Amino acid sequence: MAQQRYECMFLLDSGRFAQDPEGTENGVREILERCEAEIVTISPWQEGKLAYEIDGHRKGLHLLTYFTMDGSQVETLNRICKLSDLVIRHLILEHEEKLFELLTQQFASHEEQGEEAEGEPAEASAS
Repeated sequence: MAQQRYECMFLLDSGRFAQDPEGTENGVREILERCEAEIVTISPWQEGKLAYEIDGHRKGLHLLTYFTMDGSQVETLNRICKLSDLVIRHLILEHEEKLFELLTQQFASHEEQGEEAEGEPAEASAS
């Protein structure tokens, strides 16, 4: 079976994520594991007010994931996400190998910069 490269943006309940970030992220990991996906990277991307209400949700958290998976599992992933009370919406994109590598490298370097910024003290501005 040919492994394809995917990017998936999950829209999750931000309140649920705020209460249990690790458990919520693990729930998404379990969904991907049920589809035999190999996760390359997973990280919260953006949280905030939605442009319009979706199934009673006015706020949401976008969780960005990159993974490899057999292409025949996409329908299964879509079905599991629709039945899940964790996932409000999701969008899955298939990428060419070169683009996938560039995106995951950029994502990894962005996360490293974020970790460095968290560890550094804020610079005082000269007035």
